[in-house]
Amino acid sequence: MDRNSILRTIANEVRSGDISFPTSVQVALKLQRALDDPDCHVDTATQLIRAEPLLSSKVVAMANSVAFNRSGREIADVRTAVSRLGFRTIRSLAAGVVTRQLAGDRSAATSALAARLWEHTTHVAALARVIAARLTHQDPETAMFAGIVHEVGGFYLISRAKDYPVLLDERFSVEEDSGEAEVGRAVLAALKVPDAVVEAIEVLWQGFLAIPPSTLGDTLLLAEELSPVACPLSELAGQAPVCRAASIDMVIGADTLSEILAESAVEVESLASALRV
Repeated sequence: MDRNSILRTIANEVRSGDISFPTSVQVALKLQRALDDPDCHVDTATQLIRAEPLLSSKVVAMANSVAFNRSGREIADVRTAVSRLGFRTIRSLAAGVVTRQLAGDRSAATSALAARLWEHTTHVAALARVIAARLTHQDPETAMFAGIVHEVGGFYLISRAKDYPVLLDERFSVEEDSGEAEVGRAVLAALKVPDAVVEAIEVLWQGFLAIPPSTLGDTLLLAEELSPVACPLSELAGQAPVCRAASIDMVIGADTLSEILAESAVEVESLASALRV
């Protein structure tokens, strides 16, 4: 079976519901379903979060990040963290657990690849939130969520590399019409990612950044371009990634993009660190 046939097979499996999740992912998905209920109580969310240590640590770390802890008062309990963050941010953190753990059992090589991919993801998510708030005027929480899930298809393909090693060969390419994108769409649909976020990820795959950036897709693409950690999947061809960060700047009001990012550097690093927990 050639590589394109493998990708089509995997995409069809996901679309048909043939996808299994680790226990931690199942807990996070259960939490997401609970948060979708408008009558969900903070105590219900807290109980579900406490059932997953990884998610608990992320929730508390995010609540203590610069972006959410303006008073400087650190907290150490999940319930207070939930109240401080709100359900939308909690949902994004649950999506982070799903995305990071989706790779499942891995070899040493693919484990290292997944770790580097998550490092890239955390930077993109943190930058997307700041860019949305300061530049494109999109919803910051939606932007961070989009950043968290934008590589979910890549994580899933890493999990399938043990069955199909060719998946991570030098031809790996996530573009609008690629087999990798087809798998990505199927996984995003299986996780019931909102249409607006899927459309933003499609813009990322197309790779056309509008100037000045204004949409959620532009926000995500700009965050990807500005990330100090390149996507490791794009490096599989053995070529150095093309980094446009140094050449991207624009005037926004009385400031420039570089000035805004410099002012937000502590916030971005704090958010990224919380997601990396």
